[in-house]
Amino acid sequence: MQRLPTIVDVASTAGVSRQTVSNVLNSPDIVKPETRIRVEAAIASLGYHPHESARRLRMRKSSTIGIRLDPQTDGISGSVLDRFLHALTEQAAEQGLRILLFTARDHHDEVTQIERLRDTGDVDAFVLTSTTLGDPRTTRLAELGVSFVTFGRPWGVDDMDDPAHLWVDVDGRSGLHEGTSAYLSAGLRRVGYIGWPAGSGSGDDRMRGWRDAMLEAAQSPASGGVGLDALSVAVEDGVSQGAEAYRLLRAAGEVDAVVCASDSLALGALLASGGAIPVTGYDDTPVAAAVGLSSVRQPLDEVAAGVLELLTGAHAGRSTGGPANDPRHRLVRPRLVTRSPAPLPPR
Repeated sequence: MQRLPTIVDVASTAGVSRQTVSNVLNSPDIVKPETRIRVEAAIASLGYHPHESARRLRMRKSSTIGIRLDPQTDGISGSVLDRFLHALTEQAAEQGLRILLFTARDHHDEVTQIERLRDTGDVDAFVLTSTTLGDPRTTRLAELGVSFVTFGRPWGVDDMDDPAHLWVDVDGRSGLHEGTSAYLSAGLRRVGYIGWPAGSGSGDDRMRGWRDAMLEAAQSPASGGVGLDALSVAVEDGVSQGAEAYRLLRAAGEVDAVVCASDSLALGALLASGGAIPVTGYDDTPVAAAVGLSSVRQPLDEVAAGVLELLTGAHAGRSTGGPANDPRHRLVRPRLVTRSPAPLPPR
């Protein structure tokens, strides 16, 4: 797909700054006639069209979007938010927008930092990540009238349809459903699951994908009651935890394959099994690719595009209670990446 020309391309062609191009587009009277003519000629020759949704955000104050830089959780699954941040920053720059990073101790401190940045005029809108059940940030920011979109559902009552919360999320259920179904279709009947303790919105969503696939297979006449043989173990996230969970699964009975809520857990299961059975993780991290681990890939470029569209489009980060079919909520489908790891020595 051919890349659309940007304001940077126009500035380069006309031999002016990006700010001058912006002035021609938004305040042409302050630009010298000869400069304006040169910029307009560059716009015409390139076929450039101003990004109207980005202009809505730019016309506020600072053209800046704020996002909290989360602390590193681990060296494997913790890379997902880093990749999302990279995609968001890259796509925002193409629209003439900037990303401002800030830190906070916890969710409550994050709200405090957001209020400070909003009140000083440094940031126009915000992106929240790592949403949780009963998340205190979303309710408070809505009360304050702060423009925001979350990467992640609210995980509360009516989380899929609540018009007071704009969000983009990845459909973890469909990802693990696809991973489990792939093993079942290959004739593997005892597909185990290693996930997180109940109460994690995204973790519970991923477990539903495995569970639903197993129940659907159990209802099939040719299944042989596969759902009755399925086993699951809930542990905290981590490689060593994944290894121990796999041993617990094996102690309870034979398993033909395992699907996991994260690549960290999957790597642990892979190491503990010595590569004797197929294992699928979640997030398709660089580690998964390096060791040949099958995994569910989150389309983070698509998530970033959806977040920016909601921030800069008709709603500009605010739910306005528009028509019932207004797409204020985006559920993005992930993709299963299948690999064949080399055998490993059991741990």
